[in-house]
Amino acid sequence: MLIRSLSPSKLKKLLLPLSLSPYTHTTPIPNSILEKTLYTQNPAKTLIPHFLFRNFSTPSKIQSLSSKIQSLPLSRDGNFEEVNSNVICRGCGVTMQDSDPKQPGYFIKPSIKSSNYRERINKNPIADEPEISVSLKRGLLNEVVECENEGNFENPVEKIEKPVVCARCHSLRHYGKVKDPSVENLLPDFDFDHTVGRRLMLSTGARAVVLMVVDASDFDGSFPRKVAHLVSRTIEENSRAWKEGKSGNVPRMVLVVTKIDLLPSSLSPTRLEHWVRTRAREGGAVKLTSVHMVSAVRDWGVKNLVDDVVGLAGPRGHIWAVGAQNAGKSTLINAIGKCFGGKVTHLTEAPVPGTTLGILRVEGVLPGNAKLFDTPGLLHPHQISTRLTRDEQKLVHISKELRPRTYRIKVGHSVHIGGLMRLDVEELSVDSVYVTVWASPLIPLHMGRTENVSTMLEEHFGRQLQPPIGEGRVEELGKWLKREFHVSGNSWDSSSVDIAASGLGWFSIGLKGEAKLGVWTYDGVDVIVRNALLPNRSYNFEVAGFTVSEIVSKADRSSNKQRHNEKKRKLNDSTAEKIAEPSTVDVASTSC
Repeated sequence: MLIRSLSPSKLKKLLLPLSLSPYTHTTPIPNSILEKTLYTQNPAKTLIPHFLFRNFSTPSKIQSLSSKIQSLPLSRDGNFEEVNSNVICRGCGVTMQDSDPKQPGYFIKPSIKSSNYRERINKNPIADEPEISVSLKRGLLNEVVECENEGNFENPVEKIEKPVVCARCHSLRHYGKVKDPSVENLLPDFDFDHTVGRRLMLSTGARAVVLMVVDASDFDGSFPRKVAHLVSRTIEENSRAWKEGKSGNVPRMVLVVTKIDLLPSSLSPTRLEHWVRTRAREGGAVKLTSVHMVSAVRDWGVKNLVDDVVGLAGPRGHIWAVGAQNAGKSTLINAIGKCFGGKVTHLTEAPVPGTTLGILRVEGVLPGNAKLFDTPGLLHPHQISTRLTRDEQKLVHISKELRPRTYRIKVGHSVHIGGLMRLDVEELSVDSVYVTVWASPLIPLHMGRTENVSTMLEEHFGRQLQPPIGEGRVEELGKWLKREFHVSGNSWDSSSVDIAASGLGWFSIGLKGEAKLGVWTYDGVDVIVRNALLPNRSYNFEVAGFTVSEIVSKADRSSNKQRHNEKKRKLNDSTAEKIAEPSTVDVASTSC
């Protein structure tokens, strides 16, 4: 009775504070209460009153947008539902607000510009002559130039209206970093099963096409195993129901391997596809519809992917881009928008994990009523990159084509990849083994005797061997653990086995025989043994010690300066002692 007697405005003020309390499925709200209120239960997110969105319409001015997005509950459901599209950041999908800069989704209302703000400037040369002509001095060309200028300004180029985005997206786009890292912790976790998974498992409704986006330079670390098992199981169940004459909407699963421009150009496409299909099948993707190798940056393979996806989705299908954080989903969707009719999308791209915060429905890219959705990146705790700071992630991030760095080493030697991973050669059936490192060129390497690894850990981790950056960061990353692997190979000319650490890189092992290897990294980081992705190695071997690196040079200079200052201090102390010593003797002799 109380709810019925109150007006909508008063009811909103009464119930709004309750909507800001996040409820999860671990502490559910009693159904009896839910039936008497206007809330809909969202187990992993917040409880959002329907009336907050009932009268929303697409805003025509920034002022209307500002007035409608105050005091909204935090959510990562994005704009899957059309009623929410006017309060969602078009760059990352977070709910926008302009009242508290310390809360997620904060944006600054742009000032209104006049119609002639930043007009185009006519840059056509007055004349092509190398010096001022006599005719120009006499003023004979004034009329001609004025006519040309008038013709140029009659049809100015149309300005593309850019959507208003949150302060976080603005900072990522222009400065490549998050404006306020403390705000990141205020966002609720993205529940894939509740937000996306339940829609994929529906036996009715629009046809679903799942684009599983995987990073070619970190295939096993970025491969969404959970999604692969979920979609494969849904395909089997719905296919069985469809054969029995029941309703069965069978989703299509398309594996998209992005960033192939980071792999060496000498790699055979046929070999790469065979390797990808094998690894995907072992990861749980047993019902793949198709596999595409693309580079969104260079537009390799994007057109073929678009044609395939449009055919699979049909005129009313839903396409979901799913993958790990920083796998390249938003970059891929932007490339699809440019490829399909030159449509411009505004998804935020940055080499920062977790750029997309909520589900983003991309409008007007696909034909008919088909819809394309970008989803937040899945958090893979087994990736070592998730533990690193922003500066450390920049060192690990691979932005250029991978180059091999190869060692020829014997038993009793070790190779470090920064301060994140180490390989020990413990036993060999042959004299030596080829070890090729595939990782970011910014990470320094070191090869030396295994008996000296304790000294390396104490004196060089956090200094010459980065990441981690700083001595204190070594303990923060966790416990240093060892794993043992027995590997074998049948050729000296190419690598046979990879030992990969998720989120970092991998060692490629080339030998004709057997070997026992010890691999050290931090506790919880996934280490995988697989067939070699890149069989080629470098024929210019690295030497013992540190590789040439700016990090190593800077650390050496700092260490040398510290030793020089210490030596100078000791010299000054000894000189002071020598000066003070005779005077002490004189005083003693005088007293006697």
